Amino acid sequence: MRLALGAIHEVTDEKLKFAKQLGVEDIIVHTPELRGEGYWEFLDLLHLRMRVESAGLRLAAIENVPREFYIKAMLGLPGRDKQIENFCKTLRNMGKAGIPILGYNWMPIGVWRTSLWTRGRGGAYVTSFDYDLVKDAPLTEYGVITDEQMWDNFTYFLERVVPVAEEAGVKLALHPDDPPVPSICGIARIFRSVEAFKKMIEIVPSDYNGLEFCQGCFSEMGADVIEAIKYFGSRKKIFYVHFRDVKGTVPKFEECFIDEGNVDMLEAMKAYKEVGFDGPMIVDHTPHIVDDTQWGHRGRAYAIGYMRALIEAVNKLC
Repeated sequence: MRLALGAIHEVTDEKLKFAKQLGVEDIIVHTPELRGEGYWEFLDLLHLRMRVESAGLRLAAIENVPREFYIKAMLGLPGRDKQIENFCKTLRNMGKAGIPILGYNWMPIGVWRTSLWTRGRGGAYVTSFDYDLVKDAPLTEYGVITDEQMWDNFTYFLERVVPVAEEAGVKLALHPDDPPVPSICGIARIFRSVEAFKKMIEIVPSDYNGLEFCQGCFSEMGADVIEAIKYFGSRKKIFYVHFRDVKGTVPKFEECFIDEGNVDMLEAMKAYKEVGFDGPMIVDHTPHIVDDTQWGHRGRAYAIGYMRALIEAVNKLC
């Protein structure tokens, strides 16, 4: 288990120094702004990796390409083959640049929250979601897209990109739908259950087809998070972790501090240890603490410290 700092959109000296001061080893960069018409260029990816390594850190993964790079593939629209071809170019260029993991999602309309101003512990701002407020939201221009259509589109995509990922040596790590509800704006959200991920890893069995295990999303599902860690972790399908939690489950939940959610976080860390998980773990997003920065330096520092203590505890006691 390796502590990492994620949710970094722009790699700066300040962010790299902050990471070093927290004692993390790895950086996960989130949707970097790189050149390229529908895919990322090799040299830009190499420069990104060397920028991180110049600070004595590792670039463990890139999380998410821009949604417009592959939205036609997600929705099964004309032009999807060209987008899949470009996605494969990105994978090949990442492999040549020495970047080992690409995190991605299957959410054409992204992450949804119904409030960004819910008050958590001590008045900290947290995000929250109430499905009742959006279940009748208007359709998008794409109309109704069913579970079956989304599964067909995903299978078509996965069958074409996994062989390239294997060739490039880049692991594909799929994030759950957030929130994990049946649909929003008429578009099905198929990665909303443990069973969906069990199905996913069997569509194209490969060491390069696995999970970006967002623990918070599995908690939102109401899943047995510890058992999910054991199931996927024992099969070496967890490529990296979002170590966070929420209060409540769909249809209504709110984010919270790392030490007050649905899941026993010590037991979760024990489970990662038990299955031999040795990949990077990030906090993802955190409550907005008083006088914090917009990015959340204080909240992230609190969570990283908590994670470090849990890792030390399980390494010494288990």
